[in-house]
Amino acid sequence: MLSGLYGLARGALFAMEPEDAHEFSLRLLEMGLYPRDTAPASAELATGVFGLRFPNPIGIAAGYDKDARVPDAVLGLGCGFAEVGTLTPRPQAGNPRPRVYRLVRDHALINRLGFNNGGHAAALSRLQARSLSGILCVNVGANKDSADRTADYVLGIEAFYDVASMFTVNISSPNTPGLRDLQAPAALDELIGRVMAARSALIAKGKPKRPIIVKIAPDLAEDDIGPITEKLLAHAVDGIAVSNTTLSRHGLHDDRRTEAGGLSGRPLFHRSTVMLAKVYEATGGRIPLIGIGGIDSGETALAKIEAGASLLQLYTGLVYEGPGLIGAMKRELTAAVRRAGARNVSELTGRHSREWAAKAIEV
Repeated sequence: MLSGLYGLARGALFAMEPEDAHEFSLRLLEMGLYPRDTAPASAELATGVFGLRFPNPIGIAAGYDKDARVPDAVLGLGCGFAEVGTLTPRPQAGNPRPRVYRLVRDHALINRLGFNNGGHAAALSRLQARSLSGILCVNVGANKDSADRTADYVLGIEAFYDVASMFTVNISSPNTPGLRDLQAPAALDELIGRVMAARSALIAKGKPKRPIIVKIAPDLAEDDIGPITEKLLAHAVDGIAVSNTTLSRHGLHDDRRTEAGGLSGRPLFHRSTVMLAKVYEATGGRIPLIGIGGIDSGETALAKIEAGASLLQLYTGLVYEGPGLIGAMKRELTAAVRRAGARNVSELTGRHSREWAAKAIEV
């Protein structure tokens, strides 16, 4: 039913500029005008990751709720967790508009937003006023003009520590010049070292341990996967998110494929899933992974889990399929668990990782 309703509304939304449609959807959620998930919770999908108990493994990726306006509505849609951000210490406008493009022929988006957000203080005020519980991830980043980007990440951990369930350290956006350089082993060593030291200092003051996940790009060279994952494991980060948007334009058909920015959606699925499996194999399954990129069906959600994901996030798939996609994915994942004779979706994680890891990034 939800899919049918969205089918009627999609034409009107697609008549808007993409960023205007995005804002319209946020306002609907703020007003409570969204379909609630009323289906009984599936015991097969409840899973423990990072020491947290997720009612299901599905979330909406960072970039949707940049300013922490609707985390509780995201949970109300049926997601197992919500993520806000990317948040930077100071407000920033991002890149000039237009900066988001629909590639309808490819079921994709290109964006060059550039961490547009209202800054820590405004988001923190909203999160402190939350009335509902539920797992909340805060995605932290650095201001474009920051003299010390690593310090910006530390500030994010410190600012939101009392309201977050967990954190994502975003060093993989292609839309902030030089940001991806923080994935280089030496820079990564300093960044993660300072972030983890900040968390340790907070724990020493009696604060609970908040999981820290590092989000990496899908465009890493294969030879860099080993050194990067070794650094992350050495610093005992709690998880890795694979992946962000890509600069690749492989196999695209839409006329807007030449726009600058990061590509998300269906064309990213293969690249990001192969990268996910390679990270899973490189880490030996010792660290939970969040699978992101090109999820737009129950089938693709299942493939991500089988390639090595413990949790999932989607965004562009919702643009094209609507909010009914969340329930459809949960039903398919529940059915897949039962077909496999398993008790829980976590038992499917990584069962086809070797097959995916053996594939080439581009096909």
